[in-house]
Amino acid sequence: MNNLLIVTSIVVSLVGVLAGLFLLLNPALVIKFQIKFYEMINWRMEPISMAKELRNTKIMGLFLFLISWAGDIYILGKFFIWKS
Repeated sequence: MNNLLIVTSIVVSLVGVLAGLFLLLNPALVIKFQIKFYEMINWRMEPISMAKELRNTKIMGLFLFLISWAGDIYILGKFFIWKS
């Protein structure tokens, strides 16, 4: 397989891991960024229940972290550890 594709896959997966951790550890900041973004494009967005929004953002961050981490393990294993 092409080395550029392997490196790109690893980088994208690591970015997913970092984004997942950011969502998991700083959900209020992520929601604040989202609100500011929508204000910049002339939309008003606010959660009906901030507690539910924080919980859902944490769950999304955990899911993104786990999926990206599994992708990293698969990519590293397939191309570097379990090479046949």
